[in-house]
Amino acid sequence: MNVLIQFENKPLLFQKPKFIISCNEASLVSDSFRDMERALQQGYYLAGFLSYEAGYCFEESLTENRAHEFPLIYLGAYEAPVPRNISAENIFSGKTLENLRLSLSYKDYSSNIQTIRDYIAQGDVYQITYCIKMLFDFFGDPFSLYKKLLEEQPVPYPAYVETDRFSILSLSPEMFIKKTSTHVVTKPMKGTWPRGRGRVSDFAAGLQLQFDEKNRAENVMIADLLRNDLGRIGEGIRAPKLFEVAKYRTLFQMTSTVTGEVEKDISLYELFASLFPSGSVTGAPKISAMKIIRDLEKQERKIYTGAIGYITPKKDLFFNVPIRTLLINQGSGEMGIGGGIVWDSTPQGEWEEGLLKAKFISDISLRK
Repeated sequence: MNVLIQFENKPLLFQKPKFIISCNEASLVSDSFRDMERALQQGYYLAGFLSYEAGYCFEESLTENRAHEFPLIYLGAYEAPVPRNISAENIFSGKTLENLRLSLSYKDYSSNIQTIRDYIAQGDVYQITYCIKMLFDFFGDPFSLYKKLLEEQPVPYPAYVETDRFSILSLSPEMFIKKTSTHVVTKPMKGTWPRGRGRVSDFAAGLQLQFDEKNRAENVMIADLLRNDLGRIGEGIRAPKLFEVAKYRTLFQMTSTVTGEVEKDISLYELFASLFPSGSVTGAPKISAMKIIRDLEKQERKIYTGAIGYITPKKDLFFNVPIRTLLINQGSGEMGIGGGIVWDSTPQGEWEEGLLKAKFISDISLRK
């Protein structure tokens, strides 16, 4: 298992783990966290991921005692990372990425959006982050595709994970959590807008997102949720930055920043149980939203909207939210596409936003 973390342009390469901490069953999640604590006490670094479904294991009312095909937790224990990148051995060919299709028809998607709006009208939730998948066939070298995608659309929190069974290509623009000693930072992302066609229209598009009432309402709702989650384990909770707009090749996205202070040696289980998964990928209230998500989404999200990152022996840690993240396994691939649904959301608008978010991969597949 090799893990390349390239957060904030500071590459760390984790190679040749001494052992791997992994589980596929909810009943083993707490044991895995104990193994993680022991590994850190022994001086190891941990690098890898938690899948979205691991989040159900922190809440008794959501836990399902069954085996999952995809790991809930998958972390290698390493002596130390190497501060460098790795080079792709092969050149990416667009012909190796084929047969892109969505996992759900527009008719079924539209029906589910209306169901969510009904839940909102009844007061059960205020927002749901609802996801479908882009499926595709892939016959090339996953790392060369990762390098090509990252070259074409640089993002602040990319990562690549390679195991014997699957590869994860994360082109994520979203931070989940960064802990340095006692200081914790989270940066929930909520709000999307298409780029303009020229310099003037592009500048105007960024301003439109920044001051759009719907997107600001969604963003502040999730920032409040993160403040509440972090407040369960920390103090001095602040939101020093709201409604920041980041520019990417195909779209604009809005983030806010939430910070706080926690105990330096806080247990990993307590930390993740309070914050994982990020409220930006569930909705609010979080537990109610996660129940509805599990009912509506017929496929497991797996790595999508989980967390990829690393933990140091001093319990400093850094994880992204793996959105715009491809999972490739034996010639088949998938990528989750999601959006925050509120009362004034429309099926057509959300469908188009999802296609916009997938544009970075649909564009590259057209190059034959």
